[in-house]
Amino acid sequence: MAPERNFHHTWLLAAFVIIQWMSMTNSNAVPIQEINLNGMWQVVNANKSISIKGSVPGSVHTALMENSVIKDPYYRLNDVDYRWIANDNWTYTTDFTVSKDILSKQRVVLVCHGLDTVASISVNGAVVGDSSNMFIRYVFDIKEHLKSGANTITIAFQSAPSYANQKSTSHQYQVPPECPPAVQHGICHPNFIRKEQCSFSWDWGPAFAPQGIWKNISIEAYNTAVIRDVMVHTFMTKDGIAGPWGINVTVFFDPTNQVEGTLTVEIPELNIKSHMNLTLSTKSSHVSMLVKHLQSIKAWWPNGYGEQRLYAVNVAFENQTLGEKCSRKLKIGFRDVKLVQETIKGSTGLSFYFKINNQPIFLKGSNWIPADAFQERIDKSRLKNLLQSTVDANMHALRVWGGGVYEQDIFYEICDELGILIWQDFMFGCAMYPTDDAFLKSVQLEVAQQIRRLSNHPSILIWAGNNENEAALQQDWYGTNVSYSLYRDDYVKLYIDTIREQVLLHDPNERRPYVSSSPSNGLETEKEDWVAWNPQDTHNGDGKCF
Repeated sequence: MAPERNFHHTWLLAAFVIIQWMSMTNSNAVPIQEINLNGMWQVVNANKSISIKGSVPGSVHTALMENSVIKDPYYRLNDVDYRWIANDNWTYTTDFTVSKDILSKQRVVLVCHGLDTVASISVNGAVVGDSSNMFIRYVFDIKEHLKSGANTITIAFQSAPSYANQKSTSHQYQVPPECPPAVQHGICHPNFIRKEQCSFSWDWGPAFAPQGIWKNISIEAYNTAVIRDVMVHTFMTKDGIAGPWGINVTVFFDPTNQVEGTLTVEIPELNIKSHMNLTLSTKSSHVSMLVKHLQSIKAWWPNGYGEQRLYAVNVAFENQTLGEKCSRKLKIGFRDVKLVQETIKGSTGLSFYFKINNQPIFLKGSNWIPADAFQERIDKSRLKNLLQSTVDANMHALRVWGGGVYEQDIFYEICDELGILIWQDFMFGCAMYPTDDAFLKSVQLEVAQQIRRLSNHPSILIWAGNNENEAALQQDWYGTNVSYSLYRDDYVKLYIDTIREQVLLHDPNERRPYVSSSPSNGLETEKEDWVAWNPQDTHNGDGKCF
């Protein structure tokens, strides 16, 4: 099944007049109904020799630790000794109760915000869908498989190493590197599975290849529409930072069918409340709203350059006829970013620096890798400590590295609050990648969803296609010169024709820049058809110092 309904690119664009605070018609509309499935699930291995309780969100490894089946995976050679966990297939099961009221709704869906990674999902014994990408939110229709009273959901995970090996074996040609260096004691073919790449080992970390429900999971029941994503883009007018600002709000819906309702966008601190009536359908399921001439705005600045001013934005969709509403709350910062690449007197290359709100910024920062091999152990307090340490060290930038994960929402929220700029890699690193239709379709949705989720954050500075793959291809790190044209075509197909296309669609360059790799030569790489002769040229683009 498809991860979620495809959004057709039919835009309803309305220029909004700013409406001073006003009371809308009193409504008795109630929120859509939701069943939270987080909590304790039963976790069983393939031959049923192990059956334990495990927390969701969570992984098999942490469930085994909590039940004293294994010790600390970090201790000595336990990463290798516990490899049997990754090589086994594990099943998560839980029961939940469904009321007649929920069954009366037009649509009932299972929303999986993160499954790690390859799984088949069943409700009361009927398969409702499958997953193959850790970085995608999956939405499955389950109404026809539900019954009033007790119900059971089962998520059967396949061993990630086994899946990756199967995909590699069945591929038409080798996609290097086959395996990590032997000294890492890692797992082969991470490039064939859309999963945290360093979970198969890296030069700094062990291989665990976790399985589990690593993000929230719930059931939603509704008659009208659910707001899936909200993107708010702020922009300066020609008068610059001192003049009025504008915002463009794009709301992505998941409607039952053709639905009418009222969309409201509110910024309480600016005394703004705008609304419009609209009709949604599965072919016209997202709306763009333009709000101009916002006065008395305080801009958001990175740490050391000014205040990190944030504004609450409330978005709601309501259908008064059916008495149902759905809402989202987020915080935004008004800031402008530009990547400056221009000629430098006396140099053969181009500059490569950023302007925030027209102010040149000298970036001071570090590389961010996952804070733990098991994502469920990374909580707000741990992130706050690490990110505050960044500020305390007089830094204001981090690069979310392409071999890990797109970080959880609270990570970016803290960065917004602390003024930490984020160079955001897409999750591809130190490898060539397959470019078959199924893989590219999965990546396309992954990129679209992550941009919709993250682009609201003023901390997000730039998107980067991958970690070091342009250099790896051009400098023959993995023996690609024997079929250079083949791998070069695959490279362009993935990072330019697929990823860049989604970036330009959802977050164009006038909003936030995109570079195809890191390191890269920026405009020079583009001039050389996306693979530069020397991707690590010190006269162009970004560089790395170790």
